[in-house]
Amino acid sequence: MYLPTWFDAGPDAARAFVVHSHAGDLVTAGPDGLSSSFVPYVFDQDRNSLLAHLARQNPQGQGVPEGGADALMIVRGPDGYVSPGWYVSKAEHGRVVPTWDYVSAHVHGRLVVHDDPDFVEDVVRRLTVRHESGRLSPWSVDDAPERFVRGQLQAVVGVELVITRIELKRKLSQNRPSADIDGVVAGFRDDLRPDLADLVQEHRPEAT
Repeated sequence: MYLPTWFDAGPDAARAFVVHSHAGDLVTAGPDGLSSSFVPYVFDQDRNSLLAHLARQNPQGQGVPEGGADALMIVRGPDGYVSPGWYVSKAEHGRVVPTWDYVSAHVHGRLVVHDDPDFVEDVVRRLTVRHESGRLSPWSVDDAPERFVRGQLQAVVGVELVITRIELKRKLSQNRPSADIDGVVAGFRDDLRPDLADLVQEHRPEAT
């Protein structure tokens, strides 16, 4: 990841962002080139891993060496277009161009495939609990017929990304003058993007 100092969130923030996120793009390299799958995951603190599953027929989960292979999970946060018209600098000298503000994490690690029904069931149950908790009528894996569940579990394999490092980039106009940042905050609010407006305000240099 290209990570200028302005936008480097640091290791603690990077880890927290990934732990509290829910899904990402799993990227691997194989004989046919790069492959990617969008997967929901759970973070396992004891294993320092992201746990997920892939369809058994997905080629990305096939051919991974027993000891694992290098892989990358891209976890995305909010993002949006930044218009030069939002900058005070436009009226002052005009030397401005469009850009994009965004939050993105790269999780590097070793991908291990687990063709083990118990492992897969544990991952599925943990994912379900994570996303059903707090609902008025949470669904449980046990709500489905046991035979049906067994069939579904046989159709997937478990995957584990054993984390080696995490990088988090918060590109949120921190490299702009303060007046331009004010304009970006106002612009995102006008574009009905309060999530980005709040992030830009929170991470502006004078606020950190």
